[in-house]
Amino acid sequence: MPITPADAALGVFTLCNTARVFAYLPQMIKIGRDTQGATAISYTTWALFGVSHLSTVAYAVFVVDDWRMAAVFAANTLCCLVILGLTAWKRAVFTATLKVLEAAVPSTEHPDIAAKSRVTGTTQTNKSDSHQSRLRLVSERSGQS
Repeated sequence: MPITPADAALGVFTLCNTARVFAYLPQMIKIGRDTQGATAISYTTWALFGVSHLSTVAYAVFVVDDWRMAAVFAANTLCCLVILGLTAWKRAVFTATLKVLEAAVPSTEHPDIAAKSRVTGTTQTNKSDSHQSRLRLVSERSGQS
């Protein structure tokens, strides 16, 4: 029995969308290793991917009665939810860490940071740079204790 173009298309579609479930893993690992609150991850993008996959689950179940397709897209939806959850967790941890640092080094007017600004002639206007300086300062001080 020869393979029809429709069968070939379905096979490629199934293979690609099954493989896509595993393609989420590198993104999850990157979020797990991130130390800056996973700021490069877009909630909007991943939520839209998730909703799109969920709508495909509904299509697979209610329109074409294809439970295999529904299972693949349900797994894709789950992966999007995991990415959103990991991102929320990393941002919450990062924010909590910054609050602790704010208490330890209250402002960019700390003598060590202010001295650096006077030497270089720059000011700390970038919030990320300010946080990085604080992280470095607290790390240096805790290493000296």
